[in-house]
Amino acid sequence: MKIYAIGEIKRIDELKLKLGSNHEIIFSGNENDFDKALAQTCDAIFDLNADERSNAIEEYSSLSNKLIIVCAVKKTLGEIISENRNANENHFVGMNCLPTFVNRPLAEVSFLNEVGKEVFSKFAAELKWNWNQVKDETGMVTPRVICMIINEACFSFDEGVASMEDIDKAMKLGTNYPWGPFEWCDRIGIKNIYETLEAIGKNSNDDRYTIAPLLKTKYLKNEAFTF
Repeated sequence: MKIYAIGEIKRIDELKLKLGSNHEIIFSGNENDFDKALAQTCDAIFDLNADERSNAIEEYSSLSNKLIIVCAVKKTLGEIISENRNANENHFVGMNCLPTFVNRPLAEVSFLNEVGKEVFSKFAAELKWNWNQVKDETGMVTPRVICMIINEACFSFDEGVASMEDIDKAMKLGTNYPWGPFEWCDRIGIKNIYETLEAIGKNSNDDRYTIAPLLKTKYLKNEAFTF
């Protein structure tokens, strides 16, 4: 199978691990280097940062009958597709492609129609991927939960509940998470956490997604929680 992928390097590195070495994989770390002619020869395309760019799928309008898997966390799959109606000649699937979530045992995906689901199902079966369909909504499921946990950890730290180190340790020991909320935030990227929460808040009008002052400050200063 021949696969074309575009996106930031750390997501591409995760995708390499997810796909393994049994497939021909063509990667581009720069969205401006998209090669339409080369992509047309591939069986599937991954756009790992599609929900961060306006008119992200405009480059796919010249392609047809392609399986195109896009990150659909900060924007829904429906929102991404609506930005370019000419792209509907292809089969689009939304996927949770935030850093740390690409190379998971269970892919989190969304669909707009049964045809897209059928095409992806065959693709996943060939790769021996396990996957779970979620509703096409901002934040999907896992990112929404993890972002809220990170946000609540920021509120807890600001309120003097515990140190960042102790909060991380408590979450790892108490829930068996691979990382604590502050460490996980650094791995996902504070920009991704902030913008995901912001997008969910705008679409839901739910006060539960109010961003903690500490998280906002770190985002505005482009700082990590590394300690």
